[in-house]
Amino acid sequence: MQPSCMSFELKTLRVGSNKRRDYPPVTSLRHKMSAGLKTVILLSFVLAVGFLMIILSCALWSNWLPLLVALTFVIAPLPNALFSHCGADDFSTDEGSGPIDLGRFITSIIVVTGFALPLVLAHSEVIKPGASLLSIVGGGLVYGTILAYTAAFKEEQSEFD
Repeated sequence: MQPSCMSFELKTLRVGSNKRRDYPPVTSLRHKMSAGLKTVILLSFVLAVGFLMIILSCALWSNWLPLLVALTFVIAPLPNALFSHCGADDFSTDEGSGPIDLGRFITSIIVVTGFALPLVLAHSEVIKPGASLLSIVGGGLVYGTILAYTAAFKEEQSEFD
């Protein structure tokens, strides 16, 4: 016999003079909270793996320069976040504006720097190629996690705001 908290059947509640009311299980709110919690757990796991790869790229070869990649990928979304609120006009129908495009351009420069820095350091033999590969993959995981988090939990703007 299963405990009542584990069953997904309709719950029956007797009220007053033997009247029965059937209540469906609460799924919509619980499902939304569960999906959000699962998303946060998955993203935090991927972020931890990304940082682990970056730290391993430093520690395994006793050279801490690949740690700069973590810094560039953490800083990369900041221009987008700062400039996304600039230049939005309620009366214009243009999708892009100058400040928003500038934020995207600065973000792309930082992302390309994050991928290119380990390659340049490996080419100049400052770090080993294995450290470069671990650093690039870890940095990609970190930046991808930041993008996925912002996309998953982006607040919808209503027409009346």
